[in-house]
Amino acid sequence: MSTRRKDIFWFILLRLIIITTIFISVVTIHYATPATLSLSAFYLIFLAYLLSAIYFLLYLWGKNYTLQVYTQIFFDLLLITALVYFSGGLKGSFYSLYVFEIIAASIVLPNSATYITAILSGVLFAALIDGMYLGIIPQYASETPTPISLDALITNIFTSWGVFFLIALLMNYLTGKLKKTREELARAQKELGVKKSLALAGEISAHLAHEIRNPLAAISGSVQVLRKELALSGDQKDLMNIVVNESERVSQSIEQFLNLASPGKQTFMVVDLSQVLKESIMLLQRSGELNGTYRVEGNYGSAGIYCYGNSNQFKQIFWNLIKNALKAMPEGGTLSIDLNQRKKNEIELKVRDNGRGMAKEDKERLFEPFYSGFKTGKGIGMAVVRRIVDDYNGRIHISSELDRGTEIVILLPQGNLNKKDIVKMEREKSNGQNTHNRR
Repeated sequence: MSTRRKDIFWFILLRLIIITTIFISVVTIHYATPATLSLSAFYLIFLAYLLSAIYFLLYLWGKNYTLQVYTQIFFDLLLITALVYFSGGLKGSFYSLYVFEIIAASIVLPNSATYITAILSGVLFAALIDGMYLGIIPQYASETPTPISLDALITNIFTSWGVFFLIALLMNYLTGKLKKTREELARAQKELGVKKSLALAGEISAHLAHEIRNPLAAISGSVQVLRKELALSGDQKDLMNIVVNESERVSQSIEQFLNLASPGKQTFMVVDLSQVLKESIMLLQRSGELNGTYRVEGNYGSAGIYCYGNSNQFKQIFWNLIKNALKAMPEGGTLSIDLNQRKKNEIELKVRDNGRGMAKEDKERLFEPFYSGFKTGKGIGMAVVRRIVDDYNGRIHISSELDRGTEIVILLPQGNLNKKDIVKMEREKSNGQNTHNRR
C-alpha cells in the first residue's frame, strides 16, 4: 500500500489539532486550578509545533512519503513518552495519547505498521514506568515521590499493552473496511460513468442510424440494380462492387450503433454456444480476417455448452471479442477460445491472445463508447459486449500486460434450460453430421 500525499496532510493537521487541544488544556489547568505544571510540558508542546512545521516543509518537498510518516510516528511516540513523564507518569493522563498515534498509523500506513506502532508504544511506556519503579528514572519535580507498587506496575503494563493491541486490531479492521468501501465506491462511480456514456452513445447512435440507414439502403439498392441492368466494363463492375461492399460495411456499423442505443426486444431460446462460436469463426475465415497467420485453439468446438438467450447477441459478443484479439495480433499469433461450465448454472467464456496487450489506460477504458486502443477502431464493439453482458447480469474480467497478450473472461448465468430442447438440438446436430458424412 502506498502512502498518499493527502493522508500525510491530514496526519499533520490532526497532530496540530491534538497539540493545540493539549496546549489549551495545560494552560487552563495551570491558571484555573491549584495544580502547577512544569515548564518542561510547555517546552515539549512548543517542540511538537516546531516538528509539525518541519514535517509540513517535508510534505511540501513531496518525496519519500512513507518514510516521512514512519519518522513522524517515531518522534511523536518519543514526545508522548516525555510528556507522560513530565506530567507525573502514572499519575498523569497523557499516556492516552499513545492511542491517537496508533489510530493515525492505521489510517496512513499498512496493517503491519499499526502493530509496530502499538508494540513501540507499549515498549516505551513500559520502559518509562519500569525505570521509575526501579529508580533509574527519577520522578520528575516531586519533593516527596510516591513509590510505584509492583502490582500497579504489572497492572499498568499489561493493561496498556492489551489496550494498544486491541486498538490496533480494531483500527486495522475498520480501516480495512473503509478502504474496501472506498474502492467499491470508486468502482461504482466508474461504472456509473460508463453507463452514462452508454446512454449518451445510445441517444447519438439512434439519431445517426435513422438519419443514415435509409439513404444508405437506397444508394446500395440502386447500385445493385444498375450493376445488373447495365453493360459495365471490368473496372466499372469493380467500382460498383466497392460501393456495395462499403455500403454493407457501413450498414454493419450502423447495426452496432443501434444495438448500443437500443437492443430492442429479443427472442430467447436454448442456444448451442459451441455452434455459434464455430459459425462466427467460419465467417471471419471467409472474410479473410482470420487467415493462415493465426492459430485457433481451445475446446470451443466440442464443449457442448448451452445457454438460454438470444443467438444474435452471443454472435455479437463472440464476433467483437475475436476481432479485437485479431487486431491485437497484426502479425499473426495464437487465439485460444474456451467454454467451461463453472458452476451449476454459470458458464465461462475465455478468450486469450498473445498479442500486444493493453496499457493501464486502455484496460480501464476498454468498454467506454467511442474509445479504441486501435487506430482503425470505432470504440463500439466492446461497448456492445459490455451492454449485452450487463443485460444478462453477467460479469467480465480482464487480464492484460503489454507485449504479453490479453485474456478476457465472461461469466454468464446459464438461464432456465429445457432439457427436451437440448436433447432435440443434440439429435439435430447428430443427424446433420451423419448426413454430411454420407455425402
